[in-house]
Amino acid sequence: MKKAIVILTVFLTAMTYAQEQKQIPQINVSGEGKIKVTPDKILVSIGVENVGKDATEVKKLNDETVDKVIKFIKKFGIPTADYQTTNVSLNRTYDYDKKKYNFQASQSIIITLRDITKYDSLMMGLVDNGINNIGNVEFQSSKIEEYKSAARKEAMKEAKRKAEDYVSVLGQKVGKALLISDASTAYYPQPMYKEMRTMAAVDSAPQETLAVGEIEVTANVTVSFLLE
Repeated sequence: MKKAIVILTVFLTAMTYAQEQKQIPQINVSGEGKIKVTPDKILVSIGVENVGKDATEVKKLNDETVDKVIKFIKKFGIPTADYQTTNVSLNRTYDYDKKKYNFQASQSIIITLRDITKYDSLMMGLVDNGINNIGNVEFQSSKIEEYKSAARKEAMKEAKRKAEDYVSVLGQKVGKALLISDASTAYYPQPMYKEMRTMAAVDSAPQETLAVGEIEVTANVTVSFLLE
């Protein structure tokens, strides 16, 4: 009899607890914010590479070219903080067709150009001074954090608009946010410098070799709103 009473007591306690833990009326929605920005700076990855039979000669030739390139970068007016060597290598390679060994020396430099209008003159000067490898061109904005913040706010606004649309037909209102999940990302278009030299146009118009485009800064959120 006592055992039955204990079981009944536990059951009634559980029922009471379940009633107290009522499900909170809420709505889960996602929102996206997009900000399109015109880039104001470029990161250019360039390289110098030489191949030959003698390691010392190849290294010397590569160093001489790099010296010319760095002197040109300084003369062009690029601040010291805006260019940096990212890789230096000297490798022994084997040519299977000619069945002989060669040595390959290379060095990579990344340059931050803060005046996009000077891109063509910079690249032509670099080519004239001996670079033979352009690894990548990446567009960036000096105000990217401001644009990320703006995109996040737009994402939250869209999430709230969605929630209000859904509950408007139910006679309810959107309350405070219970949970916010952020998954913000930024996308940078990265066109390559396709052609080092082109013939001048017949009308001698300024040469345009770079499509700047736009940076699209995107923020995505998932929000749980309380329903009132």
